[in-house]
Amino acid sequence: MPATLEHANFTVTDPHATAAWMESVFGWRTRWQGEAKAGGLSVHVGEDDTYLALYRPAGTPVTGPSSYDTVGGLNHVAVVVNDLSTTEKAVRGAGFEPHSHADYEPGERFYFHDDNGIEFEVVCYPER
Repeated sequence: MPATLEHANFTVTDPHATAAWMESVFGWRTRWQGEAKAGGLSVHVGEDDTYLALYRPAGTPVTGPSSYDTVGGLNHVAVVVNDLSTTEKAVRGAGFEPHSHADYEPGERFYFHDDNGIEFEVVCYPER
């Protein structure tokens, strides 16, 4: 059996607010929340088998340089959806601005940055 990605962990300013827009836009649910490393807070949002861990340290999180210029930085996270247009409306409704729309083999996509500066790619494969 090949390996499966279970989760990724992001540092965010407000895990509850980030989980709320992810639940609204992607249809995910909060799986768990509680105390985390070094007195921080984590909220796990996603589905039964995969999720994103949203972590806030005990102190004030700081913003770093662009991830695209940092070795080991997170460049973007891709989420597959069934209806790109509906998801784009939900992204706009959450207050985020879609950009870099493209059709490519085998699907369509756009990107957006959330209020933590994390870039998301939203992709739809119509033939799946």
